[in-house]
Amino acid sequence: MFGLPESTYFGKLIPKNKFYEKLSVDNKLERSFIDQINSIRWGHKLSSDTLNVEKGNTVKEIEVFFIKLKTSELDVNVLRQMDKELHYHLIFILEYEERYQLWTGYKEESTNTAFKVGNYYHTGWVTEEDFSLQIDGLNMDTVYENLVRQIAGDTLSNEKSESLKESVERQNEREKLEKEIEKLRAKVRKEKQFNRQVELNKQLKTLIKKLEE
Repeated sequence: MFGLPESTYFGKLIPKNKFYEKLSVDNKLERSFIDQINSIRWGHKLSSDTLNVEKGNTVKEIEVFFIKLKTSELDVNVLRQMDKELHYHLIFILEYEERYQLWTGYKEESTNTAFKVGNYYHTGWVTEEDFSLQIDGLNMDTVYENLVRQIAGDTLSNEKSESLKESVERQNEREKLEKEIEKLRAKVRKEKQFNRQVELNKQLKTLIKKLEE
């Protein structure tokens, strides 16, 4: 499915209550698991053994989870909880009415035993025929980077000289600037004093120029 090799197939159903029972999960998140998810299946294990590539320095395995939904929307904190509990790099394939979204959270190592999960990236809703994951790379680190870029699409820049970490940091900075610009535009609209409007517009032009660069 989605171009993943048969050698990586795992196909184990995971009870969804595994991710919220006996854990410090608030009631809202528990309800998200109960109300939004039908089933969770651990679909594939991507590793140096199942893909016949070299091991990575950071990425040991990439686990692919199929999440069958009751609704077309899923609380992203559900994915964060799964990422928190499973110390692997994860890809999520959400299914609703025979259409799919692929999601992944950029994970980087923060300690020897844990990962820091940053932004989540996802495709639009697609059919299985519309989208195929290409396994590309000589080791698990590069396989992971290429999978994240495929799922993120145009959201992440794809400069050949730029690492995935650099692309993620650049996108984070872009999103931060966009939020600052929107806040400043709102201030300009509300400001009554002409001199203050001029000063705010000057700041706005500086931020827009920085964003364009």
